[in-house]
Amino acid sequence: MPSKETVQRQRALGGALGVLVLAFGLTYHFFPELFHVSPEEVANPVAPGAGRAAPSAPVRTPTAVPSEQDELNAGPPLTLAPTAVIAARLTRKPAALPEQMSADPPEVRDLVERADKAFQAGRVVGDQRSAAALYQQALKLKPDSRAAAQGLDQVRTHLIAQITQDIAVGDSESAGTLLDSLKALPNTAADVAPLEANMKTLLQVRPMLAQAASLLQQGKADKPAGNDALDLYRQVQQLDPQNAVAAQGILQVQRVMLDRALAAVAQNDFTGAQQAIAEATPIQPDSPQLKDVSGQIDAIRQQRAAGILAQARSALDAGNIALAKQLAGQAQSISPQLTGLDEFEQRLTNARLYASFKPGQVFSDRFVDMNGQSPTMVVVPTGNFMMGAPDNEQGHTDAQTPQHEVTISKGFALSQTDITVGQFREFVRASGYKPESVTQGGASVYDERTGVMRDVSNATWADDYAGHPATDNLPVVNISWNDANAYVQWLSQRTGKKYRLPSESEFEYALRAGSTSRYWWGDGTPKSKVENLTGSLDRSPSGRRWSHAFYNYGDGYWGPSPVMTFAPNAFGLYDMDGNVSEWMSDCWHDNYVRAPVDGTAWINPGCITRVVRGGSWGSSPEQANSAYRQGADASIRSGRVGFRILREL
Repeated sequence: MPSKETVQRQRALGGALGVLVLAFGLTYHFFPELFHVSPEEVANPVAPGAGRAAPSAPVRTPTAVPSEQDELNAGPPLTLAPTAVIAARLTRKPAALPEQMSADPPEVRDLVERADKAFQAGRVVGDQRSAAALYQQALKLKPDSRAAAQGLDQVRTHLIAQITQDIAVGDSESAGTLLDSLKALPNTAADVAPLEANMKTLLQVRPMLAQAASLLQQGKADKPAGNDALDLYRQVQQLDPQNAVAAQGILQVQRVMLDRALAAVAQNDFTGAQQAIAEATPIQPDSPQLKDVSGQIDAIRQQRAAGILAQARSALDAGNIALAKQLAGQAQSISPQLTGLDEFEQRLTNARLYASFKPGQVFSDRFVDMNGQSPTMVVVPTGNFMMGAPDNEQGHTDAQTPQHEVTISKGFALSQTDITVGQFREFVRASGYKPESVTQGGASVYDERTGVMRDVSNATWADDYAGHPATDNLPVVNISWNDANAYVQWLSQRTGKKYRLPSESEFEYALRAGSTSRYWWGDGTPKSKVENLTGSLDRSPSGRRWSHAFYNYGDGYWGPSPVMTFAPNAFGLYDMDGNVSEWMSDCWHDNYVRAPVDGTAWINPGCITRVVRGGSWGSSPEQANSAYRQGADASIRSGRVGFRILREL
């Protein structure tokens, strides 16, 4: 942002430029013809004496004068150029030259030569030795002398240019003296009239312009009302609507107001800067200086806001959500349209709801005290849904009613799959925990000979659904609710994060994944292999079939399949409604009367019956319904039941 010294330098430069612009404006206002000369008129200026070089300027001629043609094409204002250049730009029609009947006699040629030298020496008018007097003497001796007539016309042109320049710079005294000299020359009435009108206008508005300039120097550009430069300049424009000096003065007032805006920015007062810009804009909405300063302030505004937004990002990365929100608000107040604000607001929302993760993001937590990491987790987005089965859904039970709206206002992450045998094995090995299938003996496994589940005393968590040793990529079964709860407590200690079993409302919300149909894939038999379900096309190793299954569906498995064998649902979660059923943290209740509506678990202290959700490889179509729920003793171990875990965010 600009320092105070920078602003002062800008003001000084603006003042100097203002003087040049005011002078230019006077010339443009009083003598607009100076700026409308055809190339032919500029390229062929009339010189005194046929074939002779034009004399140099008689007054205020610079020591080193560029060539006349160069000066005609130069850029600085004409009021600062030599009089000869201004004279060459005049569009007045030269006086008609007489038809010369005979050659000039020696005495006439002598007078013309002396007049030319006087003109070149700067003695244009005055005594008898001036160019004007000598040209007139020559014309008295020979009225048809074209050289003398041409020289006298050049004197008139020079005087008009000099008067024009004096009026442009406000030198009324010099202009008046030269105007008297012009009047004394013959055939000048047509030239004198507009000059006298311009002199009258100058004398009328000059005091007002001088007072306005004084008020500008006093710092009274636009205040106090009624005694400020802006008011005076506008009064001048009322008297003379085309007054270029007043127009340029008003631009100077605007410059002062724009300097206020820059000074406000230097103090980080963007509100004050904006107010100053708003006050300056009506004065001259299309002025280059307004566009320039507005652009500077916008750039500084963007830079400042971007810097604060960067601080907000750092605060968010450090976990300070309150400070990040405060800084983002400051950045937005400085620049409401700042690039990156929308993205940061989304990050802020994610930080508040998802601990800076994004919905759908996949991650794992590393152990803090040993090698290893958590199972792969998927961030579930917040939202709300209708939990349970509607009254008109065929086959629903009272346990699935009444249907009620649940709001998940805080994000959470679920394990991408059921916990596998390998993951549970790591837990047992690292913690020394002994699962209840070992301490209490046995589990309920599938008997291929009878086609039903039966208790086997030597079956453990390390076995599959049929009591045979399980591979690491299968979902772990034959574990109790207490075993699953021990796992999440251990995982919380290892990672320093809060892991637990999901509530049944969290599970159903994640299972449905935005769907309202009977199953997450639709209302009937899947058209593709979406889950490990009971299908009419499935066969057991001995050729058994399901008595009640999804018609014309087969997934190729009788018993659990390796995790992630089939398709994920819309939230990116696998095996939510197939493969194995899962333990919930809730205690069992016969229905949803007075059930929580915020996603929390419904727990009664000391309860021994827990909720099991989700279909399994052996569940009927009714048991695979998204709303289906059942209760089971927390000590039950079954080849159809496993678990998945939730991580709080």
